[in-house]
Amino acid sequence: METDEVTEAVIGAALAVHRALGPGLLESTYDLCLTEELKQRDLGFERQHMIPVTYGDLVLPSAYRVDFLVEEQVIVEIKSVAAIDPVHLAQVLTYLKLSGCPVGLLINFNVVLLRDGIRRLALGFEDARRPRRLQSR
Repeated sequence: METDEVTEAVIGAALAVHRALGPGLLESTYDLCLTEELKQRDLGFERQHMIPVTYGDLVLPSAYRVDFLVEEQVIVEIKSVAAIDPVHLAQVLTYLKLSGCPVGLLINFNVVLLRDGIRRLALGFEDARRPRRLQSR
């Protein structure tokens, strides 16, 4: 599956969850419901995927956990906040840099129209077009 197809499928799943539940719930609720929706769409994914950090000779194997890694190429970070802050964007960009993943989706479910809560992020245009495989941790 191409990266654009994966992001489209994830956005479709998030839209289905938001359509059913609306805004205002806890992030954990959206997390569990999005998990079910991704399963129903037969997408390969891992919840709470660990990303290591290497600092010199020191390796921190579980330094970060992303909400979802979908089809080994798209990081999905979900929120249920009043507004996306720059720190949320920086968080996803850091995950992309550390993982080598080409694309990340930041999805804030606490909005009236979900399209206003979705941000697609990539470190560079060419990175967004060239999927790389991640090793399972």
